[in-house]
Amino acid sequence: MTRKRLLAAIAAAASAAGLFGAVVTAEAAAPSLTATFAQSSTWDSGYGGKYTLANAGDANSTQWTIEFDLPEGTAISTSWSSVLTRTGQHYKVTNAGFNGTIKPGGTASFGFNTTGLGLPAGCTLNGSPCGGGVPTTTTPPSPTGTTTSKPPTTTTSVPSGDVVDVGTAAELQAALAAAIPGRTIRLAAGTYRGSFVATKPGTAEAPITVTGPSTAVLINDGPSGEAPSCPAPTAGWDSGYGFWLYGAPYWQLKGFTVQESKKGIVADDSHHTVIEGVRVHRIDEEAVHFRRSSADSVIRDSTISHTGLVQAGYGEGVYLGSANSNWACHGNSGGVDRSDRIQVLNNHIGPYVAAEGIDVKEGTEGGVIRGNTFDGQGVSGQNSADSWVDVKGLGYVIEGNTGTFASPGTFANGYETHNPGTTPSFANGCGNVWRDNKSDLGGVGQYAIKITSTSKCSERPNVVYASNTVSRAVNGLANVPVTP
Repeated sequence: MTRKRLLAAIAAAASAAGLFGAVVTAEAAAPSLTATFAQSSTWDSGYGGKYTLANAGDANSTQWTIEFDLPEGTAISTSWSSVLTRTGQHYKVTNAGFNGTIKPGGTASFGFNTTGLGLPAGCTLNGSPCGGGVPTTTTPPSPTGTTTSKPPTTTTSVPSGDVVDVGTAAELQAALAAAIPGRTIRLAAGTYRGSFVATKPGTAEAPITVTGPSTAVLINDGPSGEAPSCPAPTAGWDSGYGFWLYGAPYWQLKGFTVQESKKGIVADDSHHTVIEGVRVHRIDEEAVHFRRSSADSVIRDSTISHTGLVQAGYGEGVYLGSANSNWACHGNSGGVDRSDRIQVLNNHIGPYVAAEGIDVKEGTEGGVIRGNTFDGQGVSGQNSADSWVDVKGLGYVIEGNTGTFASPGTFANGYETHNPGTTPSFANGCGNVWRDNKSDLGGVGQYAIKITSTSKCSERPNVVYASNTVSRAVNGLANVPVTP
């Protein structure tokens, strides 16, 4: 007999016998949450941190809030899978729209990067110690004499990261126009149809966040009006972009869906953008574009499919930088689009992404493409789009990805490099590294990794490690010697 059934039986017997004046009731099911902290990585000036929440109870959690302090000299620069607010050195972190519910025996997590090496202290979870138990209270000592002390002064302040709830397109547009550093704009489930443009910058210490469930859907029926010579927010012109960051660094976009727009999410001159857990699909052209030197950004844990519905050759999943032919508009760093050091992590890209899953443009450098799943079904072959990833940038690390292909589609190779000439000159398509990638070419693709030129990269050669694997290839793993 289970504990609940035993208690119920005792209660029934007691009531029948009249032995007790009050009925004994079964204990109600409830969640029991704990949280543990770990450093995922460290460097000279900071570290990556992660909290993992576990539910040891017998009911779902519905929301959670973690609070902790960081010592002076340490601050959180970016965070993900959460809504973060800060007051001085005190941080309050609540669940994002997609990870508040933790089933019994389940876990959820959020992470952050810091400037400074100090570790969190005084962690509480929903008001109780993160390790479990009840909130710590201190009983004041009994008076021992006539001397009294003045009670401490208590002040109440509005956190810098206040939350604005929106439920209509007009409310979202107003919230974007009034955004300030540290603010969180929280979307209710529903359809938001219109032009959504953010032009207010956040800061490293206080990013601006837009978060919502996947059932919060943004749609832009544009474009409309007279377009300027180079894309920029202009009165009377609607770009048709689902969500547009323009000159708006330190924004975090989490959880919601963008669909049925000309382009999905575009970041222009918006460095340190974080895109997390979004869905972008049914898009006329590319799904996500980091442009105009939107460096040091990340897209992670997101799902992209069905792009290029109007222009298949421009239907990339994730687009890093700009073609040199467009630097006249987007080359805002010495005439070049330096969308450098962007991380593309743990996303599911495809099927029916009509162009490359990831297109890495010339002039960009130092990015990471890790842990993604590529489904090449539906790649169009238009505008040379015939691979999962096309690398024209310099010094990228491409590791731990999984790619597959099945018809229909025009598929040549899993990963390709190209070396376009540019002014100013860069070692485009050179110095990149592939390791631990798994490729299934469906009996159609020639190579998992095809290096277009070794002579152009003699000073910064591309490196293909033997830890990469391939199946159902026409020719093999790579067209160059692999490194053990």
